[in-house]
Amino acid sequence: MIELLTPTQIDEMRPAGKFVASVLTAVSEAADVGVDLLDLDALAHQMIRERGAESCYIDYHPSFGAMPFGKVLCTSVNDAVLHGLPHSYKLRDGDLVSFDFAASVDGWVCDSAVSVVVGTPREEDVRLIAHAQEALDAAIAVAHAGNKVGDISAAIGEVGRSHGLKINTQFGGHGVGRTMHGDPHVANDGRAGRGFPLKPGLVIAIEPWFLHTTDEIVMDEDGWTIRSADGSRGAHVEHTIAITEGDPIVMTARG
Repeated sequence: MIELLTPTQIDEMRPAGKFVASVLTAVSEAADVGVDLLDLDALAHQMIRERGAESCYIDYHPSFGAMPFGKVLCTSVNDAVLHGLPHSYKLRDGDLVSFDFAASVDGWVCDSAVSVVVGTPREEDVRLIAHAQEALDAAIAVAHAGNKVGDISAAIGEVGRSHGLKINTQFGGHGVGRTMHGDPHVANDGRAGRGFPLKPGLVIAIEPWFLHTTDEIVMDEDGWTIRSADGSRGAHVEHTIAITEGDPIVMTARG
């Protein structure tokens, strides 16, 4: 079911977006060489408790997950790109890490992701993150009432292909509201002018993710972490946005 929110409800959702953005900023700034992924998850958990928010991840158990997630932050390192399950791993110089975080504040959910390089960056990793961000910006630019979900998908795919990247469409964006995952599905490639019409009140998470040299993925032994099939690195970025009569509102804007 696709839900359209009123302007008042969108305003009520803003604190959730602000909180999610603040957590991602905090964990990105705390990520450094020698920092353990479990410590970053603990930081996010502490912020949830202090805010009186609720984690969308800790009890999450979809059909593709081996068990309830059990943590509050996704930490995907290097060849991992999605749903990285935090474990005891100390970040190393040059690691590319993606943080994905969703939380509920006062009953409203927002979802966002960011990719950063720890220590000394590789040029190809910096470019990959930039390509993912370019795709997200292009998608948001066409997220206007009167367009279609396919316009968002096509914008992401066009950017990815322009940089010689292959696009996986198994996981993508989604509706957001009272729950983390709802309709419509927002694929990272598609045909412009197709799909559900974008209407004022629609709130969606848009999340491009790219791998250096493949679009094939495999599930890690932990039953959650998704990695590239060829060991190449991945980048993932995401914002929750609200469609309005005018420009879209980026609910999870940072800074």
